[in-house]
Amino acid sequence: MNKLVYSTDPDWQDSQASAPGQDSLFPDDGVVRLRRETKGRKGAGVICIYGVPGQDVGALAKQLKKQLGTGGAIKKGVIEIQGDRLAQVQALLVKAGLKVKQVGG
Repeated sequence: MNKLVYSTDPDWQDSQASAPGQDSLFPDDGVVRLRRETKGRKGAGVICIYGVPGQDVGALAKQLKKQLGTGGAIKKGVIEIQGDRLAQVQALLVKAGLKVKQVGG
């Protein structure tokens, strides 16, 4: 199957690009998901937080980094907290009133 590179049709739209939520790893159902990841980080573990509402991502990331005393980042709407602090992150999110689910191994 070939990928269309150029079209002269002015009404043409890419069906995969216009579908909302298809680039997300997890469904948008109001549950915040925690996952420990090491892939692509030279063995260093980070806790990735998926499913946080868009307007709250920056404030929540800043609050978590401050309370845990660790670094982190926001990449494509996913909060990454450095270190293997899954239990601590989960406790802080539950205390903040979010529904939390741990995913992955």
